[in-house]
Amino acid sequence: MRVVRPQAALPPKAALPPKAALLLGLALLVPLPASAEPAPAERTLAQVKARGHLVCGVSPGVAGFSVPDGQGRWTGLDVDFCRALAAAIFDDPQAVRFIPQSSAARFTALQSGEIDVLARNTTWTLSRDTAAMNFPAITFYDGQGFLVRKSLGITAVKGLDRATICLQQGTTTELNLADWFRTRGLTYRVVTFANSEQTLGAYESGRCDAYSTDQSSLYGERLKTAHPDEHVILEEAISKEPFAPGVRQGDDQWRDLVAWTHYAMLDAEEAGIGQANVARMRDDAPSPDVRRILGLEGAYGERLGLTADWVFRIVRHVGNYGDSFARNLGDATPLKIPRGRNALWNQGGLQYGPPIR
Repeated sequence: MRVVRPQAALPPKAALPPKAALLLGLALLVPLPASAEPAPAERTLAQVKARGHLVCGVSPGVAGFSVPDGQGRWTGLDVDFCRALAAAIFDDPQAVRFIPQSSAARFTALQSGEIDVLARNTTWTLSRDTAAMNFPAITFYDGQGFLVRKSLGITAVKGLDRATICLQQGTTTELNLADWFRTRGLTYRVVTFANSEQTLGAYESGRCDAYSTDQSSLYGERLKTAHPDEHVILEEAISKEPFAPGVRQGDDQWRDLVAWTHYAMLDAEEAGIGQANVARMRDDAPSPDVRRILGLEGAYGERLGLTADWVFRIVRHVGNYGDSFARNLGDATPLKIPRGRNALWNQGGLQYGPPIR
């Protein structure tokens, strides 16, 4: 039998005087000293600075967005975004390491900390946004489309009723197809593949009637075929595909920095500040707006954990959004993708940078 010994009575608590109680309550509201472990909002930027370079997850190869050349140098709109981020932090667009990510592995790489930011033609959706990820800004507005042979005579997506369609696994395309065809009472058959190379190969070999993915990617895929002129991209898009860089949740400072890197490139374009004239514009800033963007007024860079000239660094090394679009996707490139929805808001597009002020 266990004997329970009585405990000695505790002395009654002494009541604090009203003034002392008030001071104690206020003390509990005082923030922890700076020597405490840094909050998550400080961690990614601090880690990137300590490492000396950014680690960016990109697509293994999507023409115009992220493609390595024979020497391993990456180019593309997503690549330019990562270089702009590195330029803002280090004043060096080369201070970035690119790690290609498959569709299936990209989110795991971000969550595990293998990469600092995912800039890989990734669609912003609710389910992804609530799965420990944040999407700071839309860098490219796209939509799902179809590549078909001209010989089929198909001019609209409804002409693909009862067709076989090739697509890549691990993307939003299969769900979009199901929604669009079911809503219209049409039927189809899907053949899926692990990557874009296999998908295009199956399409070219005749295993399917159409190849479906983001319209921007189809421009590059068509150029890879043996006879590009024999294929056409249907004008109709069946979905909204807002591409956005991904960051981990719980890191507000890093999220803000990634978002404002894109917004700065848009604001610079709208203000007429480009790679060709940014030095002159800084020396003779024509307006308060330009002075704020280029860090001549205010402490906006400091709010992001950067220097005052962070936008000047971005534009000098990489250019504004229009510079990057023209260099990677525009009429001077083999892709010749229309600016369309990705034009500035005051030029009929959807791209809109909040003001730096």
